Amino acid sequence: MNNIICDILNIKTPIISGGMVWCSNWFLASSVSNQGGLGLIGAGSMTPEILEEHIKKCKDATNKPFGINIPLMNVNSEKNIAVAIKHKVDVVFTSAGNPTLYTQRLKDNGIKVIHVIANNHFALKAQNAGCDAVVAEGFEAGGHNGKEEITTLVLLEQLRGKLNIPVIAAGGIVSGKQILAAMLLGAQGVQIGTLFATSKESSGHINFKNAVINSTEGDTMLLLRKLSPTRLLKGNFFNMIKEAEDKGATEEELLNIIQSGRPKLGMFEGDLTNGELEIGQAASIINESLSVEEIFSKLKREYKEAFEELKNLNKDLVF
Repeated sequence: MNNIICDILNIKTPIISGGMVWCSNWFLASSVSNQGGLGLIGAGSMTPEILEEHIKKCKDATNKPFGINIPLMNVNSEKNIAVAIKHKVDVVFTSAGNPTLYTQRLKDNGIKVIHVIANNHFALKAQNAGCDAVVAEGFEAGGHNGKEEITTLVLLEQLRGKLNIPVIAAGGIVSGKQILAAMLLGAQGVQIGTLFATSKESSGHINFKNAVINSTEGDTMLLLRKLSPTRLLKGNFFNMIKEAEDKGATEEELLNIIQSGRPKLGMFEGDLTNGELEIGQAASIINESLSVEEIFSKLKREYKEAFEELKNLNKDLVF
């Protein structure tokens, strides 16, 4: 599966773990990197001091490349950029903000930059800013999503032939067959969040992981469109937001419900009643918690099986 993304990131397999708040700790990141992919530390839920600690532990746990995901709308984004430069991390994935803010500064310090986008406009903006690649994230993904609500397959098709930099597909990908589909649509790699969020190495609380594993079709939905569209797992907190939105709640009223500690409460501390539970639409496909090693083995096996299936399908397919 070696290709241009592998060359850029110096990895063996073009599989990247999502930089998820409260789930993507140093242990998950190093485990993914040790399997030949690229592990990401999710800095969105970290202070600069905690991020430094995770970087140091990740470096102790792997001699392979790893990266950091930094949401640019986060209050600590600028300080976390400085931490990334200080520790000379291999790559920074930026998201939820303007890619022109820090790209050149990071690249001037020898750090590769990949920006997460949800539409054509920001894909071109990221390319013009000098990003090494973009993550094309469809609205199937968990957490914060693009306001256009473009699905992964549609977004990949829209971007075909428009960029001179590689595209990494994200949103709803949990199987090797889906990886092959993304590659056939022009992606050079995939970023996977939900599947790794439920992994044994994830720092997500066991209650959160079990809630994801036990979810079924339709148990996630995009809410908070007035603020930043966010895919949530249905539950008590979801119901509070949904009821408020149905009554026409203002942005201020929604912010009062959300409160800053809700995601930590739900995903990290396991309070399924009062916490915010961000997860992708593919949650309904996952039925067990696997180790990172098992996930890589599964994805590679499924990819090879899908490739053979595609070859056999082509023999009989007639238009």
